[in-house]
Amino acid sequence: MDSADLNVLRSVLEWRRAGRRVVLYSVVQTWGTAPRAPGAMLALREDGVVIGSVSGGCVEDDLIARLHDGRIPPDGPPVQLITYGVTREEAARFGLPCGGTLRLTEERVGDPGWVAELLERCEAHEIVARSLDIATGEVILQAANKSDVLSFDGHTLRAIYGPRWRLLLIGAGQLSRYVAEMARLLDFEVLICDPRSEFVYGWEEQHGRFVSGMPDEAVLTIETDERTAIVALTHDPRLDDMALLTALDSRAFYVGALGSRVNSLKRRENLAQLGLSSQAIERLHGPIGLHIGSHSPAEIALSLLAEIVAIKNGVELKQKKPLQEVV
Repeated sequence: MDSADLNVLRSVLEWRRAGRRVVLYSVVQTWGTAPRAPGAMLALREDGVVIGSVSGGCVEDDLIARLHDGRIPPDGPPVQLITYGVTREEAARFGLPCGGTLRLTEERVGDPGWVAELLERCEAHEIVARSLDIATGEVILQAANKSDVLSFDGHTLRAIYGPRWRLLLIGAGQLSRYVAEMARLLDFEVLICDPRSEFVYGWEEQHGRFVSGMPDEAVLTIETDERTAIVALTHDPRLDDMALLTALDSRAFYVGALGSRVNSLKRRENLAQLGLSSQAIERLHGPIGLHIGSHSPAEIALSLLAEIVAIKNGVELKQKKPLQEVV
């Protein structure tokens, strides 16, 4: 989940606990070009206040109008299906691109217990499936896997929720500041570990959260999972390699280290001498980032995050030149 969807659910929980009526909209199906993917959510409070988005602004005004013109009667069914953009003319009227069509569930939120439990499990870095019975409005939460995807058979919506993607930075130097700022814009939860007190000055809280201890301890402390990326950026092998020894044997989906091709080859040799398996060493990304001719810290940060996002999104990257070929 991204923070926008988490904020929708947090608002739903807050509003319901305050006794306000809430309708939750979820994108369940799209055809053609749709502004938001299945799973996107919007919550509508009884007074017309909204949070979230299901169409990037195309149909939100009509959803609010449904509330004010009586198309959402208080005694109506617990869940309804709404479709926008069936015809090209309707798609144009609502601003849907290229004749796109999207189908939404319009769900009256009753007991918010499932919302509280779902948020708690996401905070605990669990992946959760929420099954919504369209006929009754019943919600069931179950454990899910990272390979599970949203499904809808016309009767049951099974949506997948999970924790935000995380990025652990080893080192709090200048490059890390650029990486942290860009990563936050990409909706990563940013964590920083640097036992060197000299580098802590100037880090505002909004840039990320510091994890105490040595780098290898930090990798264990955060309970690294498949939604975690770890990058060593200190240029000090005494710190970077400590983190890598633990990170490369973890479930992190990305592990990288700053350095030239020559230094990256030396680092792999050092990790092997320290007892790390060849399979684990093969997971290391180094040099980090996509090749965009980067030189400045901001450009290096951009190339690094482009590579991380591509891997997160399942994009197959062109294989880099083997390090052994470097003279």
